Amino acid sequence: MTSSQPSVQATGLSGLRAARIRAIARAGAGWSEPPRRGKVCAMADSFLPPSVDTATHAPAATTPRQIADAYLDRMVRQQPVIAARLGVDPGGRRQPDLSPDGFDEEAAIAREALARLAALPEAAFGAKAEASCARLLRERLTARLAVHDAGDHFRSLNNITAPIHGVRGIFLSTPTATDDDWAAQVDRMREVAGAVQGYRATLAEGLRRDLVSGPRQVATVVTQLGAWFEDQDSWYAGFARDCPEALRPGLDAAATRAADSVASFRGWLREVYAPAAAGRPDIAGRELYQRSVRSHTGAEPDLAEATAWAWEEFHRLEGEIRAEADRVEPGATPQEAIAHLEVEGHAVEGVEEVRAWLQGVMDEAVDALDGTHFDIRGPLRRVESRIAPVGTAAAPYYTRPSLDFSRPGRTWLPTLGRERFPTWQLVSTWYHEGVPGHHLQLASWVAAADSLSRYQVALGTVSANVEGWALYAERLMDELGFLADPGRRLGFLDHQMMRTIRVIIDIGMHTGAVIPAHSPFHPGETWTPELASAFFAAHSGVPAKMRESEIIRYLGWPGQAIGYKLGERVWRQGRAAAQAAKLARGETFDLKSWHMRALAQGSFGLDDLADELAAL
Repeated sequence: MTSSQPSVQATGLSGLRAARIRAIARAGAGWSEPPRRGKVCAMADSFLPPSVDTATHAPAATTPRQIADAYLDRMVRQQPVIAARLGVDPGGRRQPDLSPDGFDEEAAIAREALARLAALPEAAFGAKAEASCARLLRERLTARLAVHDAGDHFRSLNNITAPIHGVRGIFLSTPTATDDDWAAQVDRMREVAGAVQGYRATLAEGLRRDLVSGPRQVATVVTQLGAWFEDQDSWYAGFARDCPEALRPGLDAAATRAADSVASFRGWLREVYAPAAAGRPDIAGRELYQRSVRSHTGAEPDLAEATAWAWEEFHRLEGEIRAEADRVEPGATPQEAIAHLEVEGHAVEGVEEVRAWLQGVMDEAVDALDGTHFDIRGPLRRVESRIAPVGTAAAPYYTRPSLDFSRPGRTWLPTLGRERFPTWQLVSTWYHEGVPGHHLQLASWVAAADSLSRYQVALGTVSANVEGWALYAERLMDELGFLADPGRRLGFLDHQMMRTIRVIIDIGMHTGAVIPAHSPFHPGETWTPELASAFFAAHSGVPAKMRESEIIRYLGWPGQAIGYKLGERVWRQGRAAAQAAKLARGETFDLKSWHMRALAQGSFGLDDLADELAAL
């Protein structure tokens, strides 16, 4: 055996696996460098008979749902951030492997699941639940592999989903109730430096391959990481302050090393990566954009049709916004009405006060909607309002409950250094993030895990489905009269306009589209980030800091932002089609019943979602 081939004995493999490795070596298969154990096992596992599950040594999965859940289990072991987010590995003490090898191992797990799905006999897909799960798994993993094989992970640097955020976020998703919980946090903290080093290696490989993120993303992440050190101590040191005294020395030392590793990475971004990114385009280009749209929507929408429809929505909303602005302040323009609401409208003073106020908004929604338009029972009633940690993006967000509901769903408000919070926009936003939006959908999925599969309610999530439901939820609350106050309704309409503008400028910037002749803004010119920002400012009341963060977000997360309105369109069309079908049969359409069936069906891409909703 040459030095470039792995030692079978060193891997600790079983005799069967060792024999497979030797067979590979005799056939002339080699590695350019000795792989880590995970890579050796992955290579050996690909030669195991299909009757053996290589991850658990249990009988192999024989149905699509079993294969999907086996894939989820493999990913939970491979990717601690997923485990933490789902709450399925509370004793886990790891950080993710963000090196090129780590990403390759995730892709290998996906390929294996697809191969096992393809090997199933036709009879395995006979039940509707099995066919639905298989369709989702096949679509999601195919889209995932397209992203991986194009090398997009080598330039994964943006203000929301950059892997560096997951390295910190894992501490916010794991428990700290007991000494054992804190002991696990000490171990996780010790692994931060390795995770950061792996991520740096991936980005460095991207530099070598000329797969480089845009300069705006680099500058933004450098600024975000700087905010982690704005207090007297680092964010990591602040996290350690709540640790029990007996474990505090270990966590303090680990937090110092973690902070040093992040500071070093930030310096590398600024001094090495940023100069390499300078002068490069911030836009994705059509090929990367279409790949990313597929990943976020589970579909391949006609981008020209989507843009034309968004312009129709833009003109419709302009009229509604003008009318609502006049209700806020007679004779006022939309911008004047927004300025009035910012200064004279209802506002909450204080960070803790706004957190409690937002909790009240969600609690009131739960009580009002339960039994009328939804059944909100048991753990679905529990959703927490939180303040986002420093150094995150400007937009509010939601984190789902753990699969056992031991950790509830949570909404998060970035304060951006503010102490005063006008509420004219916040009400519809918390219907979006909380109830009946993200929380009600995603918590309902978790509650349905036994009847679906854990994969369908967790890792198989399609962004446009989820964001589309949340936007549908906002409009539902308007339909039900919860936004009758002129200020709150203007906030709802302004957010609808923002999501509509997203479709226009996200597609426009990344594909180099020309602004149409009917546009009130620079007709005939080609979209650029600068024009997109100016268009956004002219037609939205979003504060300047958030607007700037949004443009950075669209540039660094191409294709995700269009899913809100396109997803909402599918949800509304699906409801209309189901209602029409009921009426055609002479039956009564029960909106609450439709809602509950829709929320219990789990994840689908937009193409499949349209058919599923219409059939309910």
